[in-house]
Amino acid sequence: MIKEVTKVNLRIRSKSEKETKRRGASQWAVAWRRFKKHRSGLVGLGMIIVLLGIAALHNVIAPYPARPHPDAFKPLYEGESAQPPSWKHPFGTTVMGTDVFSEVIHGSIYTIYVAVTVTLISMALSVGVGIVSGYFGRLVDDVLMRVTEVFLVFPSLLFILLFSRIYQLGVAEPFWDVFGIKIPVGLTIVVVIVSIFGWASYARVIRGEVLRMKECEFIQAAKSLGAGSRWIMLRHIFPNILPQVIVLATLTMATAVLVEAAVSFLGFGDPNTITWGRLMEESLQDLSTVWWAEVFPGLAVFLTVLAFNLVGDGLSDALNPRLRE
Repeated sequence: MIKEVTKVNLRIRSKSEKETKRRGASQWAVAWRRFKKHRSGLVGLGMIIVLLGIAALHNVIAPYPARPHPDAFKPLYEGESAQPPSWKHPFGTTVMGTDVFSEVIHGSIYTIYVAVTVTLISMALSVGVGIVSGYFGRLVDDVLMRVTEVFLVFPSLLFILLFSRIYQLGVAEPFWDVFGIKIPVGLTIVVVIVSIFGWASYARVIRGEVLRMKECEFIQAAKSLGAGSRWIMLRHIFPNILPQVIVLATLTMATAVLVEAAVSFLGFGDPNTITWGRLMEESLQDLSTVWWAEVFPGLAVFLTVLAFNLVGDGLSDALNPRLRE
């Protein structure tokens, strides 16, 4: 009898300790625990990890080098242009005699570059405008929101195509050499233009969160203790809206990949970089004969956008305070 009572007490104590640890866990530990239960989010995260691995090892994985290296056209010299998928060429070859599998693998590095760079620029603008507008209100809010609305009503895709073509016509050097890393000038211009026209909608979302948060008791307490506006925005407001910013960042990555692919597919991308959108644009005229050269780059875009959206959906559930354990 005593042993049974002891076992029950130990179970109660163990359960109590687990609940105490769970309650004392940090916000990010709780979010990670909840994210691990989100199957589709984990699938998306796995897909992104695979994409990052492919981009990091693209020169090792791809059987042929990237253009403009002469060996990129080796299938052409061997009489294997416009060949359907096979063991030697898993994604087939193009009419120009390039290996589609190698081209898709090499294009992954530019996809990561576009997704990360657009997200950093767009979220910096969104967070800056959203926090300042929501916190100060009144005249500052009116001015910033009117500017935001101007960017919202612009036909963004039309302006992206127009400015991309204008700036690319004036570019003298195709690449910038930064610490030994070649950065494509034309693609960077597209990235900057996409970022400038993509921040406005997220700024309004962040502003709404700041408007709600600045009325909270801890913000009012910080003001009564004499904390400055910059301190409150950086040390109190920004950390509390960071979960929403992370979710918006994943959605921005998906949008950036899709928009860049559309711009390149329409022929307004960087002619010096082999992106997935450009691969589809090059093979469009030969779609009836080399459909694989169009399908596999398009499938790469689809899977990448899907992966970012799945992760965003999982993070949205994991970081939602209403669903928190």
